[in-house]
Amino acid sequence: MRGLTLLLFLPVCGAACAASLRPMTVLHGPNVYVHDLFDDAGPNADRLLGPGPQPGGRIVIQAAQLDAIARQFDVSWRQASRADRTVLEWPGHPMKKDDAIKAVRQAILLSGGPGDIDIEMPGFTPPIVPDEATAAPIVSRLDYDSGSGRFTADLTIAGESMNPIDMVVSGRAVEMLDAPVAQTRLLPDTVLRAGDLRVARVRGSLVPSDVARSLDQVVGMQLRRPVAAGQTLSLKDLVRPPLVHRGATVRILLSVGGLSVTGQAIAMDAGAEGEKIRVQNLTSKAFLFAEVIGPGQVRVNPDAGAALPTLPARYDSRNDR
Repeated sequence: MRGLTLLLFLPVCGAACAASLRPMTVLHGPNVYVHDLFDDAGPNADRLLGPGPQPGGRIVIQAAQLDAIARQFDVSWRQASRADRTVLEWPGHPMKKDDAIKAVRQAILLSGGPGDIDIEMPGFTPPIVPDEATAAPIVSRLDYDSGSGRFTADLTIAGESMNPIDMVVSGRAVEMLDAPVAQTRLLPDTVLRAGDLRVARVRGSLVPSDVARSLDQVVGMQLRRPVAAGQTLSLKDLVRPPLVHRGATVRILLSVGGLSVTGQAIAMDAGAEGEKIRVQNLTSKAFLFAEVIGPGQVRVNPDAGAALPTLPARYDSRNDR
């Protein structure tokens, strides 16, 4: 009677202990194990079956192959129909191009390249990396021509629970500079204010060697030529604005020893602060060299010789009318 009772329970235990097919499995690594196909797979559940799909891909295992795997690894499962199957998927996404650019930029910097560069990689095809992996590209080899900016680099993308991915990228590193540019079109003789300008990143190859590199170099200076919106400013096209204008009446300061004498003169030239111009004393009618020291003010050095009493080249005879 006891033996009969055991026999009655055996079929029930067999049904309860049978493995069940997993119709869909999301993988978290590059390999496939028995337990990825079957629940309650038994003592061989953690046995390795082989590599799975690449990140972002999937594979389908049909009934015949599932049946063969179950028999090989003693899994208590048998196909119910030829329609039985399981899908294995490893979610993935394209690696960000910016991550590759960052790695190349760092490698070029370490090789002695410019500190501020833009990386151009036309035709870049991002590899697919697992969703859960923090994939970090590393440059294992760099071929960089500092003259042309051309480069070729071997990248290795590695992360936790993924096989390393090797790829080759190429492109050009463009040196960038910070320089003031015009906010809007500026006309000749404009005295530049901070609001007329902004600092922008510009391609170094397009910037002349004498271009202004800071706002301090240009604010308060006067333009000699027009400047288009967004254009850099050449130092040779900037002059200090005149504090004395040609033909204007100026105040003369003459210091001899402890004695200071002032008078008035006519400016024969325009001049910025610190520049030497010619003036004609209104009292003595003598022509003198004087240094511009402020708006409408000049200083005469008593040791300086007299200026030639001739009209300047830019003199306009209409002033005498």
